Amino acid sequence: MDATESKSQPLPFSIKLWPPSQNTRQMLVVRVTDNLTTKSIFTQKYGSLSKEEAEENAKKIEDAAFATANEHYEKEPDGDGSSAVQLYAKECSKQILEVLKRGPSSKDNKEVLVSEEVSAPRDTVFDISKGARSFIEAKEAEETLELLKEPGNSYTKICFSNRSFGLEAARVAEPILASIKNQLKEVDLSDFIAGRPEAEALEVMNIFSTALEGSILKSLNLSNNALGEKGVRAFGALLRSQSCLEELYLMNNGISEEAAEAVCELIPLTEKLRVLQFHNNMTGDKGAFAISKVVKRSPLLEDFRCSSTRVGSEGGVALSEALDTCTHLKKLDLRDNMFGVEAGVALSKALSKYAGLTEVYLSYLNLEDEGAMAIAKALKESAPSLEVLDMAGNDITAEAAPIVAACIAEKQHLTKLNLAENELKDEGAIQISKVLEGGHLQLKEVDMSINSIRRAGARVLARVVVQKPEFKFLNIDGNFISDEGVDEVKEMFEKFPDRLGSFDENDPEGGDDEEESGEGEGDEHELETKLEKLEVSKEE
Repeated sequence: MDATESKSQPLPFSIKLWPPSQNTRQMLVVRVTDNLTTKSIFTQKYGSLSKEEAEENAKKIEDAAFATANEHYEKEPDGDGSSAVQLYAKECSKQILEVLKRGPSSKDNKEVLVSEEVSAPRDTVFDISKGARSFIEAKEAEETLELLKEPGNSYTKICFSNRSFGLEAARVAEPILASIKNQLKEVDLSDFIAGRPEAEALEVMNIFSTALEGSILKSLNLSNNALGEKGVRAFGALLRSQSCLEELYLMNNGISEEAAEAVCELIPLTEKLRVLQFHNNMTGDKGAFAISKVVKRSPLLEDFRCSSTRVGSEGGVALSEALDTCTHLKKLDLRDNMFGVEAGVALSKALSKYAGLTEVYLSYLNLEDEGAMAIAKALKESAPSLEVLDMAGNDITAEAAPIVAACIAEKQHLTKLNLAENELKDEGAIQISKVLEGGHLQLKEVDMSINSIRRAGARVLARVVVQKPEFKFLNIDGNFISDEGVDEVKEMFEKFPDRLGSFDENDPEGGDDEEESGEGEGDEHELETKLEKLEVSKEE
């Protein structure tokens, strides 16, 4: 909000951001000290300070920045202080750079730093993403990107994330990037236009795209930019020129159906693609059809993420069929979509071909028992080194538990099992616990929260996992465990209380009409005895 606007149209209620508390000021002194002492592109160029000298300078820098910002605030007392906060941070950054340019006051320190610089390998990563998220304008861009202009530099990766480039800053960056594009292998432009008007943001993207066109990149990250179709096409020159990409990140980009089609059109060559991450977009079924074409053209894909993209059954089937060609897959994340049973069954056919799969995230896909059982059967016969199995929130009931348990029995490398927010109840929990008894020595985390589990299931599960040598955390909150059952589980974890989650959402009186208040050892043993007769068949 503009200061003048703040004066003319005061809000009935506002939060004052200025002045900062003493604790906040002290924290900034600590951060400034870190900036003066730790390794960065600036300390490598100008030298770092000793801790004592850095602390002394940090206090002076903070005091001076506070005085300047406070004087500014006093001139606009009706504002919320946001402009003073921005000036406070800007002044600190400016003075940190000035102090570093002066260098350490001790001659001995300088000599040590020169010696270290000579012996140290040349930097290959240029990263300006550290620190607070902020705008970058032309003057700062000239200073910040100065190292990239040095003849013979060895930078192969640049990361401009967390800094929002304006038009003038982009024009400063353009010739610099064009001069080094042939040596670059990795480019991270995630979150680099935040807060800019659409027209300016699109022009900035066009400038960067043109500057980097023709580079031979292995990795490109455009995540966390409000691209949409216009933004994707603004990067058209860069995207079209890529034929050797191994990693592409397009997460949280507002990519709709039309934008997904633009991605498919502008990146025709993906034969070498190993990583494709497409999380949190507005793709929908039709957009999934476009992405599935990219997947189908990527036979070497090892890591595919298409979570939280509003994909339904039709799109899920298309993606599943495309994934059938990706036999090298190691990590698959499709969480938080609306696949349903049909897409789940289609996915199971692809999963049966993944011998090298180590992580699979299939939570909140509306799989239900039929889809979950199809997937469990497929995974049972494939992925021998599976480490992470996540099928939370799929309405899986005790009826599917024997099939799921049979799959888990084969996964001796499992480190994390997430079956939260299902309807496994005691029957399902105990069947799964029983297959975990044998082996599974690398198991670290189990989540069976919100599964209508009672005292019997909780006790059996806790007794099994607490004995695992690598075990770190059990979550069985949100169930219907009696107070006695909770106490018993806590007693089992008495030596390792940090490995047991809370019971804040547990409802000891919840569930159906079956009363648990009268259950005791006899009831639990009766249930366990009954379930022992249900053999988990390897031929399921």
